[in-house]
Amino acid sequence: MAEEKILKKKLLASAGIRKAQLVLKSAQVLNVFTDELETADVAICDGYIVGVGSYEGEQEVELPGMVICPGFIDGHIHLESSMVAPKEFERLAIAHGTTGVVTDPHEIANVAGTEGIDYILDVTKGLQMDVYLMLPSCVPATGLDESEGELGAEVLAPYYAKEQVLGLAELMDFHGAAAGDDAILHKVCDAKSKGKLIDGHGPGVIGRQLNAYILAGAMSDHECSCAEEGLEKLRRGQWIMIREGTAAKNLEELMPLCQEAYYHRCMFVTDDKHPEDLLANGHIDGIIRKAVRLGADPIKAIKMGSLHPAQYFGLKNSGAVAPGYRADLVVLSDLEKVEIHQVYKDGKLVAEKGKVTGGAETVKDRGVAEAAKAYPKVYHSFHMREVEEKDFQLQKKGGKIRAIRLTPEQLLTGEEIVPWKEIPGYGAGVDVRSDIIKMAVLERHHSTGHIGIGYLKGYGLKAGAVASSVSHDSHNLIVVGVNDADMALAANQVRDKEGGLAVVRDGRVLGTLPLPIGGLMSHEPVEAVEEELTRLKAFTRELGVPNRIDPFMTLAFTSLPVIPKLRLNTLGLIDVEQGKIVEAVF
Repeated sequence: MAEEKILKKKLLASAGIRKAQLVLKSAQVLNVFTDELETADVAICDGYIVGVGSYEGEQEVELPGMVICPGFIDGHIHLESSMVAPKEFERLAIAHGTTGVVTDPHEIANVAGTEGIDYILDVTKGLQMDVYLMLPSCVPATGLDESEGELGAEVLAPYYAKEQVLGLAELMDFHGAAAGDDAILHKVCDAKSKGKLIDGHGPGVIGRQLNAYILAGAMSDHECSCAEEGLEKLRRGQWIMIREGTAAKNLEELMPLCQEAYYHRCMFVTDDKHPEDLLANGHIDGIIRKAVRLGADPIKAIKMGSLHPAQYFGLKNSGAVAPGYRADLVVLSDLEKVEIHQVYKDGKLVAEKGKVTGGAETVKDRGVAEAAKAYPKVYHSFHMREVEEKDFQLQKKGGKIRAIRLTPEQLLTGEEIVPWKEIPGYGAGVDVRSDIIKMAVLERHHSTGHIGIGYLKGYGLKAGAVASSVSHDSHNLIVVGVNDADMALAANQVRDKEGGLAVVRDGRVLGTLPLPIGGLMSHEPVEAVEEELTRLKAFTRELGVPNRIDPFMTLAFTSLPVIPKLRLNTLGLIDVEQGKIVEAVF
């Protein structure tokens, strides 16, 4: 009976028999179904749009010259990559028109198992922004990695009953999926049996392997680095998530997919966003702006940031300005420039002129000590001894080094074969003149003492060392440097702080950024985190890292053993294409 009364109230307002609770008047309404603008009022009751046309309201907001469009949805993000607690992320993102995100909490799950998933579910309760989850499909990412534990199908199954859970997140082990690995098939079939989606993650996967990967269930992909790859995946039925994040920027290469023939099955996502990037460039609105600058039609671009993710994820009442849809709305003062004037969530004004109104209680508001007690694995995630200079020594073998070669603004890496050199004042094998530095990944979850040692080309470091507990996806401690002593100092700084970032030079600590939430996130305001992160980046620039390289985000992905070609983790140097450990020195 209660539902009938609510519906009757909405119907009376829709028919104009009674006033709507709120009416946004005299604006141009962006129609995502016909790709046109129509001058009309938008009537809202109980958080839903009840009519578009001519209406009177108990409260009326005049918006002449403005454009009303659906709220933006990020279809693939790891909230942990913002380096701030979800509430802080929301404060920034919702002011940029983001009313919903679909997050894969595999970062925190690699650190704390199901406790990490529970933490994300807990701290996103009551947020103004909708937060949906895709369950981590690969923890660890592959058998060639070490995380806190392994999340099998039986562990994930109970989470499908939760309303926020939409499916199985990026299926990163595409080799295993295409080959019919039993453990992966168990997860896939479990998700399918419950009518859930399965996201893909298939960099460079084409041909028969792509056919098998899609047959296994991977219905989307966010790893396309060129239009040709994207077109093949579209032709085989995948949705393409056009990624423009902090580390990987694929929009420019994928602009051909924003055309009429293809854009209907494409959406914009960020995947990973650092705080200074959010502050400087916005969120999904920033991608839409860039797409328009590169030639995209603004209405089509907005649909790729609203209607399309809603359609793909089955969010039936989101993504449009029409009767029966949730009143998640962005008011633009300029359509071409995507300038945001107001943001409404469920019919309530939540942001105006870049500032958020209201908000939910955060973990920090409740007390960090209380949170640490509730989530011990999240807040006490370092289990490793103090390291020494000798731990980073690597013996010469045949006189050659197989180094990881970075690709600017891409996650793909290459292989560089260089001669072994021993230069006074530098670690064995290091040659800064050829841009070859030492790299190590140290296991931090179970005190195994495992340390993978290798070499990196293209990072630019000429002195000192840089360390981080953010290293995808298992988030072991990663460190690069030109000498072993500085590498040990930087690594121990991160260890002693239970996670974070550190930059050192010649035995002196230049700066640190503590990340106590799983070694991934801070409780501090995003502005404070951005300020310290900017300071640390400035130190890395002084040490030689060029502006085109994000020193921490780029470093974080060099350990992810599911993206070709070479990666380094606690087990050693991984050739992703061959799926095996190879020698860094031979």
